Amino acid sequence: MRIPLVQHSTRRRRARYRRVLWSGAELLVTAGVLVLLLVVHQLWWTNREAKDGAERRVEALEREWEAAPGNDADTDTGTDGSGDGTGGDKKNSDSDGDGSGTRADSGGGSRQSSQAYAVLRIPRLDLRVPVAEGTSKQKVLNKGYVGHYTGTQQPGQNGNFAVAGHRNTHGEPFRYLNRLKKGDKVEVETRNATYTYTVDEILPQTSPRDSGVIRPVPRSLTKPAYGYDAPGRYLTLTTCTPEYTSRYRLVVWGELTSTKPKS
Repeated sequence: MRIPLVQHSTRRRRARYRRVLWSGAELLVTAGVLVLLLVVHQLWWTNREAKDGAERRVEALEREWEAAPGNDADTDTGTDGSGDGTGGDKKNSDSDGDGSGTRADSGGGSRQSSQAYAVLRIPRLDLRVPVAEGTSKQKVLNKGYVGHYTGTQQPGQNGNFAVAGHRNTHGEPFRYLNRLKKGDKVEVETRNATYTYTVDEILPQTSPRDSGVIRPVPRSLTKPAYGYDAPGRYLTLTTCTPEYTSRYRLVVWGELTSTKPKS
């Protein structure tokens, strides 16, 4: 029987193929590890870091209020819904793709963006989170805070106190906002008082550019069946939906039902 000979060039070629395949496999494994680390960073580390920072800020605010109670910008100024103009600078504020994605009307005032000045509590969700001025991702939302839409009203005032929060990553304070039901309570505490709003309407999905949801009398522009017809003292909570996307916005509305001033 004749035995076929394997030439050296054939063996060298096979060895090159094996090296190429091995190098490719190493690159794929390395890329997979990097992607996994990125996912872990986004879904775990940013949440842990933001949640811890937000909790520390809440505790700091509570200590500050207890030690030095005083006047703040949350007091009502009249019945025309104009408020005290502490909604931030005079530029329109875009939510940067993290809340309702809507533009608030311009407003005046001096409160700095990223400055936490209130605490929002939702008992059903076991949530306690600081509220800061503005809806910038970097300065506010990525810290695990809830951001106040510039130009909307302040807690307790006539009009619409509108805020946005992340649903996923960076503390994800509004992760379970979809679990709220009509009749649930939402508390907003400031230096001077605690304002309790009662949830009475939920818009499961709307466009990111549905600016009507944060107007003084909130009503969806894309789904007009959702919203209000008369002036009042409203709360609007906005976040992204579905989870892990920013394609649409989930909106929860409530009306002020009680105010408890601090002694």
